[in-house]
Amino acid sequence: MPDALNMTIADAAAPGLWTILKEDLGCVFQRDPAARSKLEVLATYPGVHALLAHRMSHRLWRSDWRFSARLLSFVGRTLTNVDIHPGASIGRRLFIDHGAGVVIGETARIGDDVTLYHGVTLGGTSWNKGRRHPTLANGTIVGAGAKILGPISIGERVRVGANSVVVKNVPADSTVVGVPGRVVATRGGGQHPANGINLDHNVLPDPVAKSIACLVERIETLERDLAELRHEPPPAERSGQCGSCSAGDLCCEHQSTH
Repeated sequence: MPDALNMTIADAAAPGLWTILKEDLGCVFQRDPAARSKLEVLATYPGVHALLAHRMSHRLWRSDWRFSARLLSFVGRTLTNVDIHPGASIGRRLFIDHGAGVVIGETARIGDDVTLYHGVTLGGTSWNKGRRHPTLANGTIVGAGAKILGPISIGERVRVGANSVVVKNVPADSTVVGVPGRVVATRGGGQHPANGINLDHNVLPDPVAKSIACLVERIETLERDLAELRHEPPPAERSGQCGSCSAGDLCCEHQSTH
């Protein structure tokens, strides 16, 4: 996979702070249909407040005003319930929806046009100094309650399902779900929306249900073979094929036959 570390990160060469803040505000209207006015967003959106506090505290952090940066970060956390370490590098147009319970560690790196839902953690897995938090490339969407842990790289346009726990690198244009997270789908290059952002993170395959459905199908095959060996009538047919229907439908169909 392309090195996610090469993604665009806001730094000294990036546009000015005011330009970045206007982009942060504008992206809310692209990704939240509940947003009605700039005044409403500025006054009531904790994700926007947390990002504003981080933009300023990160500037202080990079200027070696470490205590001032941590103090401003603490104030932002107290007011918004979003904990972003001032050392974290965040790209342009990050959207933190609802905001509650989001944690972003010191060495985390986030690219452009990333969306985080409530309860997301970008955490570390080591007490050693150095890079210990994840890197999210451009266009990543992380569902509610998901945890991405360790110095791993998440490729561009990856979708992380709600409550997943990701501890390994994820290639670009993939969907990852489960505990631990597993790649369950890969999208081709021509399947991206016009603006490059796919908010359908609720439309995810269920690998557990699919595995159960395939096991049930295998049991049916063995039952038919056993009945044939015993010269008995074959068991009643059950609808569904594990490779032709969605896992959720199969699971329901098989449950309904027992």
